[in-house]
Amino acid sequence: MLFLLSLWQLFSELLLAPAPSPPLVLQPARLPFVPREYYVAAVADARAKPEPVAQLLATAQATAPELVELQGGTLPALRGFVSRTVPRNPALRPATVRVQELRVRETAGPGGTIDGQIIVAFSFDWQREGETVPLTQYRGGARYRRLPSQRAAVEPALRQALVGALTYFDTWMTQQAPHNVALAHRIQVRFLDDARAAEGDTLFYQPQRPLVWADFSGPRRSAGNFAAAVFPSFAYTGKPQVVNGTLHLDLTLQVFVVRSSSWTATQTDYSLNHEQRHFDLVKLVGERFKRKVQPDSLTVADYNSIIQLQYLRSYWEMNRVQEQYEAETQHGTNEAAQQRWNQRIDAELRAFGVRS
Repeated sequence: MLFLLSLWQLFSELLLAPAPSPPLVLQPARLPFVPREYYVAAVADARAKPEPVAQLLATAQATAPELVELQGGTLPALRGFVSRTVPRNPALRPATVRVQELRVRETAGPGGTIDGQIIVAFSFDWQREGETVPLTQYRGGARYRRLPSQRAAVEPALRQALVGALTYFDTWMTQQAPHNVALAHRIQVRFLDDARAAEGDTLFYQPQRPLVWADFSGPRRSAGNFAAAVFPSFAYTGKPQVVNGTLHLDLTLQVFVVRSSSWTATQTDYSLNHEQRHFDLVKLVGERFKRKVQPDSLTVADYNSIIQLQYLRSYWEMNRVQEQYEAETQHGTNEAAQQRWNQRIDAELRAFGVRS
């Protein structure tokens, strides 16, 4: 008899217990825009402590809120909402929406009403060349007031808060895409030669303006029986600019000698030609450097370090070829070797279009 009484008591408690609140069912929304620069490729949950989205009051006098989740769970519900709300064009940039915070909290309002606060915090990034590129963050939300019988008012308020986050991101992308390097998705490279003949003590390489003895203005140094010495080098300058999603690299190649570091002891046409060939060799290294810095060898994410590495490699190449030239010509004293180097250098200059 006691057993039957316990069962009846348990059954009565189950009958009298309030039914759990139904989940919130997110409905698709109508957006005030159509994405032109991106599509939402993924929605990820980055919350520190995932939990049911909403804490709702059954009445204004309720002492504790009820935990209410989105139908199907937070992440599946948001993914479904985004897929049914945001047009998808895979030809655009693939953006990821990361949910940092999403919650609805209700408190007792005046006159038996219930006040609600919605907090939405999203971060946005995209995948470019296998790298996650952070873009922007959004934090916002909404407030509402409802009667206890108007629980259906919660979902539209939450939906509009989500639309606000997506609208912010679309506006940011539209404004930033034309010029923000984080959104560039291709590269164009254009090399120019420094058009100046000289600036101060620096003489720039000009095919139509070879070295003359007046360019060797430095004091003679202790260098054995050398007739002259010139020390050419090269550098590049440039500033990236993003135009309509394309990273434009306009680079200027500078091949130069410093007059005050160049000196002469014996002025003959033969020795001047030997020094000119040092200058020509650096020009050739610079031309090869140009061809190493092309879009197919660069990435938008790491173009600068790639160019710097190629520059260092070309700089080492310049030193090696200068040493080889000096060794084979015996500093210009081996006339047969000098003639071979003259022919080789002229042929390469013509191949690069430096000389006709």
